[in-house]
Amino acid sequence: MKFMKLGTRPDTFFTSESVRSVSTEVATDLQILVDGCVYHLHKFPLLSKCMLLQALCADSGGGASSGGDVVELPGFPGGAEAFEACAKFCYGITITVSARNLVPLRCAAAHLGMSEAADRGNLAAKLDAFLASCLLRRWKDALAVLHSTRHHAPLCEDLGLTSRCVDAVAALIVNPDTAPPVMSSASPWWAHDAAELGVDLFWRIMVAVKSTGAVHDKAVGDALRAYARRWLPSNVAAADQPFDDGGAGGDVKRVAARHRLLLEKIVSLLPAERDAVSCGFVLKLLKAANILGASAASRAELTRRAAWQLEEASVADLLVPSMSCVADTLYDVDAVAAILDEFALRHAAAAPAPAFPGAMAMSGSPDEDEDDSPTARSGGGHHRRSRSAESVSFDGARRSVSAAPVSQGALARVGKLVDAFLVEVAKDPNMPLDKLLAIAEAVPDSARPEHDGLYKVVDTYLKLHPEMSKSARKRLCRVLNCRKLSEKACAHAAQNEHLPLRVVVQVLFFDHARAAALASVRAGGGDGVSTAGELPGNIRALLLSKAASGSSEDDEAADRAAVDEQRLRALAAGASPGDDWSVEGLRRAASKIATLRMKLAEEEEDDEDRDAGEFARKAGLARSASLRFRAFCAIPAGKPKRVLSKLWPLGRSGVSH
Repeated sequence: MKFMKLGTRPDTFFTSESVRSVSTEVATDLQILVDGCVYHLHKFPLLSKCMLLQALCADSGGGASSGGDVVELPGFPGGAEAFEACAKFCYGITITVSARNLVPLRCAAAHLGMSEAADRGNLAAKLDAFLASCLLRRWKDALAVLHSTRHHAPLCEDLGLTSRCVDAVAALIVNPDTAPPVMSSASPWWAHDAAELGVDLFWRIMVAVKSTGAVHDKAVGDALRAYARRWLPSNVAAADQPFDDGGAGGDVKRVAARHRLLLEKIVSLLPAERDAVSCGFVLKLLKAANILGASAASRAELTRRAAWQLEEASVADLLVPSMSCVADTLYDVDAVAAILDEFALRHAAAAPAPAFPGAMAMSGSPDEDEDDSPTARSGGGHHRRSRSAESVSFDGARRSVSAAPVSQGALARVGKLVDAFLVEVAKDPNMPLDKLLAIAEAVPDSARPEHDGLYKVVDTYLKLHPEMSKSARKRLCRVLNCRKLSEKACAHAAQNEHLPLRVVVQVLFFDHARAAALASVRAGGGDGVSTAGELPGNIRALLLSKAASGSSEDDEAADRAAVDEQRLRALAAGASPGDDWSVEGLRRAASKIATLRMKLAEEEEDDEDRDAGEFARKAGLARSASLRFRAFCAIPAGKPKRVLSKLWPLGRSGVSH
């Protein structure tokens, strides 16, 4: 650290009790009271260099209280120490100036009026020359001077000290010759030192650095991350930490306000380049914004930035804690829904396509009057489009954004991310079904080549919400496309007692179709076209039984079963070019379906027990159909003759169509 010595005479100041005097043969004729300390000095050396003392001695009513030869200087910048250094300069006593005490000395000199107008070669001019020629050209000294300006911020602003230091530090950052030869971390060499500054000074430096255009946006983003790591609380429990080391206590609201200001300043400095900061860092800022109650503009900007890079996020990044006093949920799914809305806009702007579903309104609910066929419930075909989805697509196509196109790989990563997030959210017992469905339907269907993740979400939510009604369970299962479930997921779903029976039937149907197609391909025969022309009798019986138990009239049950059978056959025919529905192929998978029928019968019996009152009011046809279904599926061990006698009449009725 550089320093400068002014004056040549030795120090002759001494202390007697609370009085400071100068040792000389001439009697003192001036008493100055500064910060509770009385100085016995001489008028001649001080008044010749201090215009303020000249005015106070000439006119005792000049703004300071004085009596006789006593002059009081209230609120003196730098206190008694700075005044004593100025007094010693007037006497020619040696004083040492460095980056640590230059700012208080310069403020004291300005307050006393020690300018060139009072005397040539005065203290203010010497300090300015030392600052410009030495201190502002060295990184550590310039930062030390700038850091010390916070104690005298208004006066330093008036004197131009702060602006000069900010410009000097920014110039040193931009200058490549200033950088040390060895880089110690991934952050820029200057980020750690700059992170020790207050938020206002740091913001001004970053604005000056960005205005030059000489520093890469990635370096600016790394510096912002280092600054946020230094000052922002990492969690809610740490939110009562002081803003900086110089903060003296203060209540929680004042500390939170300073943290909120810091966050909003960081958000305003985020570079425009997409990869300048990571998505994880942006989502951490969004969490802090929710905790601290940041402005809506800051949260909107963070939401937009997170949507730009959503495929880079992790599940932990998306788990934003809920700070709402209304909702009892653990996580803020509304914030994630807003991110997905922006992601929909990005996808629509990059590749405007009408098939993109967009994010549903959080308060909306699926249309209860829509088609209740297996095709619609399994997720086959196109997604349902709401008015909000249409507006999202329209706004996305019309809005001009600088987002990069969304690749298929990025879409798949987003789909897996959302499904993993929903698994965590589904564990919350207070999570509303509407919000869960809104998040699940907010990503394009092309982002989910498989629905195993969605199946895990459905299974998790059903296990934690056993009190759900049948209609709610059906609404939840509509997000599933059984044709996109893997063999492992199908095997689990076929034995899942929490799923509605219709979903289990669909799983069995498509798993049966896949097994038959695979067997046909391995055998090398068939052209992938069904030769049987009929659905398997066991699946037909399951569909007819479910339709009969869920209807109040025989005609409606038969019509619905016919529609379901027709849609299932259409799905099976269009599943893939290689599907084989020969009788030989269906027989090979019959044993597997026979085993799973028992689980379906047990699930149907449980449904009857839970809804006993409702079934009691139904017609006798529903009860008889349920009894036939249990007689068909129950296969007691060791009694084959009785089994055949039960299966024979129902089998004939199931094949006679």
